[in-house]
Amino acid sequence: MAATNKSVHFDEELGKDDLTADGSQQKPYKTLLFAHIQHPPTTSDGPRYLTVKKEPGAHQGSGVSEVHREWVPATKTALKKAGNLYDQHKRKQAKGDELAIRERQEAERRQQSLEEAKKVQIHQDPNLPKAVKIRLNEKDPSLLKLRSGKSEEDVDSSEGRGSRVRVTGRVHRLRAQKDVIFLTLQDGYGLLQCVLTGDLTKTYDAMTMTLETSLEVYGEMWEVPPKQHAPDDRELHADYYTVIGKAAGDKEAITTRVSPDADPQTLYDNRHLVLRGEISSSVMKVRAALLRAFRQTYEEITPSCLEVTPPCMVQTQVEGGATLFAFDYYGQKAYLTQSSQLYLETCLPSLGNVFCVAPSFRAEKSQTRRHLSEYTHIEAELDFITFDHLLDHLELVMCRVIEIALKNPHTAKLVQDLNPKFQVPERPFKRMKYADAIEWLVERDIKNTEGLPHKFGDDIAEAAERKMTDIINRPIFLTHFPTEIKAFYMKKDPHDPRVTESVDCLVPGVGEIVGGSMRMDDYEELMEAYKRVAIDPTPYYWYTDQRKYGTSPHGGYGLGLERFLAWMCGRYTVKECSLYPRFTDRCTP
Repeated sequence: MAATNKSVHFDEELGKDDLTADGSQQKPYKTLLFAHIQHPPTTSDGPRYLTVKKEPGAHQGSGVSEVHREWVPATKTALKKAGNLYDQHKRKQAKGDELAIRERQEAERRQQSLEEAKKVQIHQDPNLPKAVKIRLNEKDPSLLKLRSGKSEEDVDSSEGRGSRVRVTGRVHRLRAQKDVIFLTLQDGYGLLQCVLTGDLTKTYDAMTMTLETSLEVYGEMWEVPPKQHAPDDRELHADYYTVIGKAAGDKEAITTRVSPDADPQTLYDNRHLVLRGEISSSVMKVRAALLRAFRQTYEEITPSCLEVTPPCMVQTQVEGGATLFAFDYYGQKAYLTQSSQLYLETCLPSLGNVFCVAPSFRAEKSQTRRHLSEYTHIEAELDFITFDHLLDHLELVMCRVIEIALKNPHTAKLVQDLNPKFQVPERPFKRMKYADAIEWLVERDIKNTEGLPHKFGDDIAEAAERKMTDIINRPIFLTHFPTEIKAFYMKKDPHDPRVTESVDCLVPGVGEIVGGSMRMDDYEELMEAYKRVAIDPTPYYWYTDQRKYGTSPHGGYGLGLERFLAWMCGRYTVKECSLYPRFTDRCTP
């Protein structure tokens, strides 16, 4: 808005540099620069820039009435400085205007190109050989022949051609150059680079191609040219394709939704999209390989272990009532299981050694990187054994599982890519008693959670435990924990009743991944244990009965699959090792 009598007013104390000001005495601007921007100076009869005369000792809020303020011209120094700043502003604005024009022109050219692209139609050539449908990881030489050399045509039907195939997948990587588009498809089984040339690059679908778009592509299989790289050193030279499902782009593009620097909670919210990435999908594939390896190991060891499926809804506790998820079960109080151990023990008399792969639940409000509220628990119970037998068995199972998993070349490559530093553990594992571990921590001045030296009876905290394991840098069987810090059912050491015949297996980078023990096999001792921890034995009648009807020395353990996986794959947190992790305040998606 123009100021009266070509005078523009600004007041650094009371003015405002926004559209509520107009440069009048009643609504002055705050700065001389903003006054220049709103009312540019001219070489002839330009506006006069007036400001309030500074009185000696005057200050903001002095109570001087507006009508008594005296407006005086801005000083030459102030005008020169504001003029320089105004010139910079004009240059910047000009560049911005120029950029906006270029962007508008580019958008118009892009839109024109897209309209032209809609006219381009592609069709299958009926003279080409019939395409064979394959998965992207297919390598059977009886099905696939790779062509080598150089083709002079977009579609070359000369002798010596490679197999013509039909593949489906989603665009995992995309790179467009002049007259050629390289896209890498992913189908969950493998990756395959596809090369689009000629009219295939000029269609509307090609020009608007986005990551994760699902396609069906036809073409000839070729060897990758020398000094070039592609998955499995091969590529598909496309002669036709169709879009099955176009993926969102621009602000909704997958790279925007799950960018690498996104907030962790955003990534958890979009876990369904994160799983499409190479790292997350690789971890899930190693997880599947480990599950197969555990089942194979339990079947082939002597004596073997039979897989059983215990219930997840229970009315008893295993690891303490504070971590139970309770719910109403037809009017009765019930819980999600903390462990299947008690049920596995009941199987021993008729089924022999048993194991299960089942979810366990802990209502533990822990935010550490190795805790989940729901996790996959691999548990086993062994009959007629000693504590040393238990340790030997556990060591055998862990090493054999790793051996089986890494024997598969595909799994071995995934582990190598995810965790190049992973080493197959040497046997035997280091064995260290709890009391010796306390001394080890004290000698190295590693404090407990209260900042004090560790003492016998302390529950060694996660940080100290992991630090000890990382320094020793090999798997450790930490044994013989005090009775007071372990579960009620653990058998006491007959040579030292202060401690139990218990074990935690600790590994570098993670800490505890296995917890196990010999179980109390004496009826009276178990009844005393119930009393010691104030548990009513009545709901446990079925468990206690195992001591009444032919008891035996037995023991077992529970292994957290996510922790085992984090160790092998070098993941910082077990949350990366669960398909859809559940932890404190997180139950979506």
